[in-house]
Amino acid sequence: MTQVQSTEPVVEQFVPIDGEVAKVEGRTPWQLFWGRFRHDKIAILALIWVILLLVSAILAPLFVRLVAHNGPNDIHPELSNEFNIPVIGPNATYWGGVDALGRDVFVRTLYGARTSIQVALLATAISVVIGLVLGLLGGYFGGKTDTFTSRLTDIFLSLPVFLLAIGISASCGVSVDGCLGGLLKPGVWLVTLIIALFGWTYIARIVRGQTLSLREREFVEAARATGFGRAHIMFREIVPNLVAPLIVYTTLLIPVNIIFEASLSYLGVGIPPGTPSWGRMIADATEGQLYRFAWWMLLLPGLMLVLTTLAFNLVGDALRDALDPRSGR
Repeated sequence: MTQVQSTEPVVEQFVPIDGEVAKVEGRTPWQLFWGRFRHDKIAILALIWVILLLVSAILAPLFVRLVAHNGPNDIHPELSNEFNIPVIGPNATYWGGVDALGRDVFVRTLYGARTSIQVALLATAISVVIGLVLGLLGGYFGGKTDTFTSRLTDIFLSLPVFLLAIGISASCGVSVDGCLGGLLKPGVWLVTLIIALFGWTYIARIVRGQTLSLREREFVEAARATGFGRAHIMFREIVPNLVAPLIVYTTLLIPVNIIFEASLSYLGVGIPPGTPSWGRMIADATEGQLYRFAWWMLLLPGLMLVLTTLAFNLVGDALRDALDPRSGR
């Protein structure tokens, strides 16, 4: 009884036009979506960039083994002078130059992409699950359940998110033992949980608003009249109709989480020094204003950060236009 459109194509029809019979071919929802999305050339380029970034991040160890022969943490002190200023810029051996410790900037940028993508995707997935569950429960059941979930969302929205994230990350990163009896140790997982802890609120609000509207629709009433239980109605009737807005907001949340991780790492409370990160690489370049003498230390990670967040935002905007049946694009 769900109102989600069928993936089966519409049966061909013959419509008379000016005394002649013209064939009308049906199109599936996927064809309608792709027909809108592919007209946005900038979004296509952004999608290609995202795919190339994902492939490059996944194949970074293979690149190091076959081409670069320099790991992300391999230190070559002879490549910098007595003032810890890199003396080798971008060349045929070191495509992105070296940093103050003689590490390959291009290789570290590739591995930094792995870190940023991993943190952003995991944090976004956790945020979506939390926001979906709370928004669905509050929107469908209403009453005290809705009051509880709404007030909980309001509380988290009122918190100084970035300051709390800095405090939690710093307190759990003081020692290698972490906090909560060693349950949260410094690293990718800690940063991921911190970002996810504050990233579910807007998803919960979107899901709640959509659920409040959907629960009064005819197909939901028909499911109730047929005798289906609440779990069936929520997950088989309502959730499929939430997929489109969730996809759009998830795509827009990923670049926010990438910036969040980079900001924490830039301040020294995010990813540990042993793990390459765009934010930490930018912090290394600005330490002692090294970028004035070694501009390549700042250029590559900064450019990757800007292009990646821009690409995800462009893809998210295009998805919103393509999935919205009322859009004129």
